[in-house]
Amino acid sequence: MSRKIIDLSVSLTDQVVSDPPGLGPKITYVDHKAGAAEFSQFFGLPEGVLRDDAGAAVERCEITTHNGTHMDAPWHYHPTMNGGERAITIDEVPLDWCFGRGVKLDFRDKPNGHTISAAEVEAELSRIGHEIQAGDIVLVNTAAGARYGKPDYVGKGCGMGREATLYLTKRGMRVCGTDAWSWDPPLATQVDRARKTGDWSIFWEGHKAGADSVYCHMEKLANLDQLPGTGFEVIALPVKVAKGSAGWCRPVALL
Repeated sequence: MSRKIIDLSVSLTDQVVSDPPGLGPKITYVDHKAGAAEFSQFFGLPEGVLRDDAGAAVERCEITTHNGTHMDAPWHYHPTMNGGERAITIDEVPLDWCFGRGVKLDFRDKPNGHTISAAEVEAELSRIGHEIQAGDIVLVNTAAGARYGKPDYVGKGCGMGREATLYLTKRGMRVCGTDAWSWDPPLATQVDRARKTGDWSIFWEGHKAGADSVYCHMEKLANLDQLPGTGFEVIALPVKVAKGSAGWCRPVALL
């Protein structure tokens, strides 16, 4: 049987807009000439001994664990999870959570800043003919995916609210993800709504659902538009950052 692999990650780069101002990565590229000079400095190599006078090309990165495609651990959302347990960090996430049957929820038609409800999740699951089961990895396709690298990316798309998140976790989902900058709706829209209504509980409500449940979500996914609603598997292994709130991730879908 043939198998197709779809890369669900974006490249870690400082050449496109992918985070709010001041939060993006910074990457310094050391070319082969500079690498040769470093070899000479570190190891006292005689001049001309390296083939074509070319040393090691390397990159020096100033990044957070939330730059690029990454997986957030429960520790990112709150000090505790599941109603009082110590929240686990990214190096403690069970690897069996990171392999599972993929489910794509398509909310590209929702307006910017819209908060997805449990009823909307249920309606989309009905449309694709799927019932969430333990171990499913749920991917949320928003309008943000098509704007990655554009100036409006961070503020684009809808997001998952508290009740939608708990709807999924109560059915056994442990890993999910979105192509948007945040699992929640764009944070600026949440702030605007909170100021107008006086209800600040809506700020970061999708993330904060992790205080009452147990789940990890990925952000800045790519190519979700290439996926069907069901019929694929997802592998999403985070980098083990000791005591980390998140880890960089290169998820793939297997069709």
